[in-house]
Amino acid sequence: MNREGAKDAKEEERRMNQLGRQVEELAYGVIGAAIEVHRVLGPGFLESVYQKALQAEFQTRAIPCHPKKPVAITYKGHPVGEGELDFMVGDILIVELKAVEKLSPIHEAQVISYLKMTKKRLGLLINFNVPILKDGIKRIILSS
Repeated sequence: MNREGAKDAKEEERRMNQLGRQVEELAYGVIGAAIEVHRVLGPGFLESVYQKALQAEFQTRAIPCHPKKPVAITYKGHPVGEGELDFMVGDILIVELKAVEKLSPIHEAQVISYLKMTKKRLGLLINFNVPILKDGIKRIILSS
């Protein structure tokens, strides 16, 4: 590798480390906001209630987000439909909300599919229908 190539590689590594720190900071902020929503509302409401409350909490905490963000779904380069993320946070973190008795593998598969379609690395799957919210949070990382 020549000097220019080494310089480019170091710059790319620095950029990826910075992006990693940024996504982790956002994830920390999102989890804190979700804990506050759960502390105030508790379990038992519809997902739409938690989404509106979490959006309000994001605003209060100045966490940048796009609620109900559409995402294009492609098949071998062909557009075949559209999905909808509950939240895209800071344009780098996917947040998917649930209010179910128990998270199932299909919920995780949904987040993995969204990560693939958006080319993002980290998603948070948050189930508000639990007594203690930390038991309802699942980090999903798309491995490269």
